[in-house]
Amino acid sequence: MNIYDDLQIRVATVDDLQEIMKLAMEVAKENALFDTTPEHLLRIVWPCLTQQSGIIGVIGRRSGSIEGMVVLVVGTLTYSDTPCVEEKCVFVRKEFRAAKGGRAHKLLQFSKSVANGLKLPLLIGVLSNSETKQKVAMYQREFGEPAGCFWVWNGPKTGAAKVA
Repeated sequence: MNIYDDLQIRVATVDDLQEIMKLAMEVAKENALFDTTPEHLLRIVWPCLTQQSGIIGVIGRRSGSIEGMVVLVVGTLTYSDTPCVEEKCVFVRKEFRAAKGGRAHKLLQFSKSVANGLKLPLLIGVLSNSETKQKVAMYQREFGEPAGCFWVWNGPKTGAAKVA
């Protein structure tokens, strides 16, 4: 056994708010298509931290730095009353991406575990122009073939958005 064998995902709590918001701003800086404000991010994060409409899985000790997170929202799509688990982001801080332990893989497994526990479908994907091929390959290894593709026409390029 080595130190990477015990990398565990834990459920974030309101005590993690400050660190989650720092990480959410990093996510937005790297991946956002449009301008981002902390207020908009908080509208997604808070109901997940309080488990009112979702859950956040994190890698990191309580009261410490968070190395990675997955934000999952339970809701419905615009055309249906059927509930599902929708991934809002899977993110590992840059300094931990090449580290041993498979942090992103563990966050994907956590996502599947949440969906399985709720007996709901999981909608998860990659919306990024940063290391996209590697991310898609990882998702295919974990989930199989994708259920479609996504394009942005007449919008800003990923990474061009401003973060307040």
